[in-house]
Amino acid sequence: MDFGIASVAGITVICYLVGMGCKASVKVKNEVIPVVCGVAGAALGIAGMYTMPDFPAKDVINAVAIGIVSGLASTGIDQAVKQLGGSKK
Repeated sequence: MDFGIASVAGITVICYLVGMGCKASVKVKNEVIPVVCGVAGAALGIAGMYTMPDFPAKDVINAVAIGIVSGLASTGIDQAVKQLGGSKK
């Protein structure tokens, strides 16, 4: 892949799983789940830059930005599923 879209999608999926884990925990409030997903995405963005040759960022700032956007996209996907009637919770 020329633009590393699979690595960005991978960050989104992993952050979605992190968010679902937070939601299953009684100690984590729902209001902080997007922040947790954003921070997890930032960390995965940095890791992706150093470990994936086709990652779209070549510097730390862009890797963090891509990771945060991917992490926050996972919360958007969760809300879209809820709004479209996929979950009644």
